[in-house]
Amino acid sequence: EKKERQIKELEVHKLSADLREEQLTRTRNIYLFTGLGVLLVAGGLWSRLRYTRRAKAVLQVEKDRSEELLLNILPEEVAEELKAKGEADAVQIDHVTVLFTDFKGFTALSEQVTPKQLVKDLHECFSAFDHICEDHGLEKIKTIGDAYMAAGGLPVPNDTHASDAIAAALEMRDFIAEGKARKIAAGLPYFEVRIGIHTGPVVAGIVGVKKFSYDIWGDTVNTASRMESSGEPGKVNLSGATYSLVRDLPMFTFTPRGKVQAKGKGELEMYFVERG
Repeated sequence: EKKERQIKELEVHKLSADLREEQLTRTRNIYLFTGLGVLLVAGGLWSRLRYTRRAKAVLQVEKDRSEELLLNILPEEVAEELKAKGEADAVQIDHVTVLFTDFKGFTALSEQVTPKQLVKDLHECFSAFDHICEDHGLEKIKTIGDAYMAAGGLPVPNDTHASDAIAAALEMRDFIAEGKARKIAAGLPYFEVRIGIHTGPVVAGIVGVKKFSYDIWGDTVNTASRMESSGEPGKVNLSGATYSLVRDLPMFTFTPRGKVQAKGKGELEMYFVERG
């Protein structure tokens, strides 16, 4: 009987030990699975966080790129108005100086070089003109074939638009002259540029929907174009209106041309300008 009692006690102890072991195992498993669950949740949250950060970074890059592209085709002030309002109002600006350039004999020259070389040369010239305009505070308006158009005094009016345009024009002229010298030395066809400048009122605004652009209109634009076509290669030709604004500036010297016939405009007062 005593032996049986001892056997039962052993069995009870063994059962208790087994139960404790089973409970410990279950507890360990609970902790293990809980830990794994926490790790999985944490990993998921971390992955989500990384994805969100990457998505935000990509969106920011795309936003910056869109704004950069917008600023490439619109003045900053106009671009900001367009972003804020969804549209930009056309405005009249009373005192703007418009600059036109055109290459002499471009059509004939284009027949002497390959299309690829022609586009390469034009790109080089217009890229230089872009930088020159930026340096002198002018706004590039557009290119039309081999013609380049820019303006000073817009979209924000200023008092230096005439002198800014002349300084830019002389720098453009010199850039083309340097290129001409290199081309002659290499026995290659070269560009010669005429530049015309006129000052007056314009209307400025955005045109188009899908491929919109900032443009200016008015008789001032037409007269500036006539200043260019009535000029001479390697010269910067001013209207009387522009001359009247800069004639007392010591940084420039002027050669009066008198009244010159301009297509569709009759006789207009014109001046060649050089650095003083």
